[in-house]
Amino acid sequence: MKIRAFHTYHVAPRWLFLKIETDEGIAGWGEPVVEGRARTVETAVHELCATLVGQDPRRINDHWQAMLRTHFYRGGPVLMSAIAGIDQALWDILGKSLGAPVHQLLGGRVRDRIKVYSWVGGDRPAQVVEQIHRLREGGFDTFKLNGCEALRMLDSVRAIDRAVAVPAQVRDAFGTDVDFGLDFHGRVALPMARPLLQALAPLRPLFVEEPVLPEQAEHYPALAAATAIPLAAGERMYSRFEFKQVLQRGGIAILQPDLSHAGGITECHRIAAMAEAHDVALAPHCPLGPIALAACLQIDFVAWNAVLQEQSMGIHYNQGAELLDYVVNKQDFAIRDGHIAAWDRPGLGVEIDEERVLHASRHPPDWHNPQWRHADGSVAEW
Repeated sequence: MKIRAFHTYHVAPRWLFLKIETDEGIAGWGEPVVEGRARTVETAVHELCATLVGQDPRRINDHWQAMLRTHFYRGGPVLMSAIAGIDQALWDILGKSLGAPVHQLLGGRVRDRIKVYSWVGGDRPAQVVEQIHRLREGGFDTFKLNGCEALRMLDSVRAIDRAVAVPAQVRDAFGTDVDFGLDFHGRVALPMARPLLQALAPLRPLFVEEPVLPEQAEHYPALAAATAIPLAAGERMYSRFEFKQVLQRGGIAILQPDLSHAGGITECHRIAAMAEAHDVALAPHCPLGPIALAACLQIDFVAWNAVLQEQSMGIHYNQGAELLDYVVNKQDFAIRDGHIAAWDRPGLGVEIDEERVLHASRHPPDWHNPQWRHADGSVAEW
């Protein structure tokens, strides 16, 4: 079997799909994208895929190492996301060629279903209680919301009170019948992280995500020592070498690699094992499309330490398309009692509606994240 061709499709709301074709008629799909930088990653995908044409797609480990190590400058969000999507597509081809799901090729599943959670509240959390009421009717009992709006490096006690007020409403409305994580989203600098974590502790959130930016990862151990709230991070780390340093330092209780950013299935399988060796839970990051989610689920079904899966159905970023709009086998992604069940479809297990993708790619969006500023005019972290 040889790789014959590849195609990329930029589609709403902010996704990039990759299709790799073989000379035996088997095609694999991947989702290589950096949110807001889809065209940049698309260029990297074309550069890397050009080196694979004519080669056997089933030599995934060799292709992965070649895409990383034969280029002097490596790593980072763009190159690792390009590798990630290509890697997903190659695993999809391998599974289809053998008639087996990827999780079976990785040694077989350790669970029959994985708990998923839903986003609520948007970038500036609002109407959270109403949204949770609606989602609970669909069986959800676990949620995530942004932990605050824009926060200055040193902000007032009023800003802390505003940040605490939203999750406090959730606890007042639902008690302990629901769990929720809080995403600081890189908006909180070190001077505010400790007092905000202290103020939030009585509300017992399931976790706090990115308590400070990953560039400040050396502070994770001290922050963890100062709070009982489990700390989570990983969506802006791109290889096992970055995760290695965080795991060695300690402080993170839940690792959140992104299967479309951190080198795909091949790399995230390694990262999951590293996390397990450090007694750290796994909760893959995935506010993306159906191919990325399918890839995440393959890891969830084989990683013993996987505890939660993010998914983007109904997320506030989904303008112009929803998660399942491009999927034929929608029933396999059904959420029952807050879980997605394992399936035995070959490859990634997602059947893409190519006609819908082709139509959507004719008028692709150009999504970029908002640019925020503080009241004094300085740039704020979004």
